[in-house]
Amino acid sequence: MARPPAMSKRDNEKKRETKRLEKQKRKEERKLSNNKGAALEDMFMYVDENGQLTDTPPELRKKEDIDLESIVISTPKKTEEEENPVHKGRIEYFNESKGFGFVKELASVNKYFFHISNAKVEIKEGNIVFFELERGPKDMNAVNLRFEEGPKPESRESQEEKEN
Repeated sequence: MARPPAMSKRDNEKKRETKRLEKQKRKEERKLSNNKGAALEDMFMYVDENGQLTDTPPELRKKEDIDLESIVISTPKKTEEEENPVHKGRIEYFNESKGFGFVKELASVNKYFFHISNAKVEIKEGNIVFFELERGPKDMNAVNLRFEEGPKPESRESQEEKEN
């Protein structure tokens, strides 16, 4: 392979000088095209009455005076609605041996846990009952279970007597 022609000191110096001049030229071009030193007002953007960005400031005569007293910053007062504490539901599931079950509210799809100790009457699956809600350890529980007013369902003992 042939060796590249040897560069003299003078050639190397000329090469360095041309690189330095090119670098200086690029630096000056960047300075001229840079708008870093532009006026602060030229960098502002404004929002017009339609919500569009514009570089012209809004006209002062279009401003609308607002009464500061008319601005209300708060949440509206909650009107107390008297909620009916008594709910109506059907016994969906009842385990007699363990003494617990679930009642499904008729007005909604919510199901509530109940324990037999909170029932004032004898309960079977399918019975329609009235109940109240109380916060339990996990969720809302049905308490004070009772049958609707009117004809009361017969107890088991009276049913057995009729059958015999």
